[in-house]
Amino acid sequence: MKIKRYNAASMREALALVRAEQGPDAVILSSRRSDDGIEVIAAVDYDEALFVEANRQRTAAPVITARPAAPVAAPAPATAAPARAAPATPDAVRVSAPASPQVDLGYGAMQRELQDLRQMLETGLAGMTWNDKRLREPLKARVLEELSAMDIAPDVAMALAAFTPRRTALENPSHIPLALLAKHLPVVDDLAGVSGGVMAIVGPTGAGKTTTIAKLAARWCIRYGSQDLALVSTDGYRIGARDQLMTYARILGVPMHAANSGRDLSRLLDRLKSKRLVLIDTAGMGARDVRLAEQLAALQLGAARAHVLLALPAQGEGQALDEIVRAFAPVRPVACVLTKVDEAASLGAVISATLRHRLKIAYVCDGQRVPEDLHSARRKRVWLVRTAMALKQGKPPLRDEAYYVRNFGRATAHA
Repeated sequence: MKIKRYNAASMREALALVRAEQGPDAVILSSRRSDDGIEVIAAVDYDEALFVEANRQRTAAPVITARPAAPVAAPAPATAAPARAAPATPDAVRVSAPASPQVDLGYGAMQRELQDLRQMLETGLAGMTWNDKRLREPLKARVLEELSAMDIAPDVAMALAAFTPRRTALENPSHIPLALLAKHLPVVDDLAGVSGGVMAIVGPTGAGKTTTIAKLAARWCIRYGSQDLALVSTDGYRIGARDQLMTYARILGVPMHAANSGRDLSRLLDRLKSKRLVLIDTAGMGARDVRLAEQLAALQLGAARAHVLLALPAQGEGQALDEIVRAFAPVRPVACVLTKVDEAASLGAVISATLRHRLKIAYVCDGQRVPEDLHSARRKRVWLVRTAMALKQGKPPLRDEAYYVRNFGRATAHA
């Protein structure tokens, strides 16, 4: 660890000296005002573990202190001669250890003070970086603010803002975030309407899988009739789970089958080879359900060649949506279906999840009507972006200045 003292007229100049000589990894150990301005002590190659160990060894070593003591009597000799008192010594040497709790408390207070100082410095640097970005790249800063207002996650907003042009001929720059989202939103065409095949819908409990199956089935029947369509349910976990799908099957006039294991599903699909489209409704399970891995393994075993769609509830919270995408990743969904868009207070979280995981959107569901409320994502791309923007209208700002500094200033400050 290399420690050096710096003197400067101001804290900003002192930090500049530290960065220039010791680099961005330097740690500020202390700072104080001096007659000439500011004195800063900084270190590079700082290893806190070594510092703690050295301090522990130092406090554990015995400390020799001199203090007055009463005369000590010598032991009586083996002979019968009368015992003589040992001469008193003015000072007796005594070994004692310091009170280590006081040392530990002092060290902890110093650590907290250093951490507070470092956080204050980092926050100040991040604020200066964000203000500098606003001056140098006003359009990019405006895009970051607009995307954040739509509840787009910071990492996704930064990735999109990287495509912001330096200049624009648009009279209203607020259209730039909409254009960026519409351009980069991952969508695919109508999978079921193109070639048929075997399609499975997976997703958490309550995501709207069965209703989505019914919409896809009704849409197919309107176009091609019900003769070449079959419905399959693998949900044997919940009581009455197959009743809703059976009701839709009766209304549409299509056969419905049940499979309780991967082998059952494999044999069933063999018998249904003559059908142009087979739709598989799976059991709804949470991302942390211990039975989820078993269900996904059964689906892979019984329908290895199926096109898998992930039902992603649009009203979900960002972290929960990320967990859903990761949990169902083993079956390699070819795309997702955004369900319950009409129930969402914000679309920023679900849009962020699709962009972050590069998960294409196949369909958008914005209601319970069958099949009217199922839309091709390719045709609803602009509508989806405009809806995300409209949901923030008339509401108080979601983000304050501290949010922009914390998320868009620090990354550049540490670059």
